[in-house]
Amino acid sequence: MSEHDKYTQIGLESGVFETRVTRKFGMRKRFQKQDPRIIKAAIPGAIAQINVENGQPVKQGDTVLVLEAMKMLNSIKAAQDGTIKHIRVKKGEKVAKGQILIEIA
Repeated sequence: MSEHDKYTQIGLESGVFETRVTRKFGMRKRFQKQDPRIIKAAIPGAIAQINVENGQPVKQGDTVLVLEAMKMLNSIKAAQDGTIKHIRVKKGEKVAKGQILIEIA
């Protein structure tokens, strides 16, 4: 069977669709749902401000820190209610995309 013969069906809200599965698609990195208790840097930047301390309770939507990237300040918010378990960065520290910033218990 050639690459052009491999098809799969995908069900969405509006119906079922058929698509060809390419070799590139088959070799892609699998999607991993992010754990809402782990806050990671979505983009590289520098920590401009940390608004929480270890052991502090937080509510979903609270700004836990501010990340400066490309001369813009980005508020990083808690994805769920909890308590700050571990802050893994310091103010002024440069961080890479995907780096763990804060853990919530």
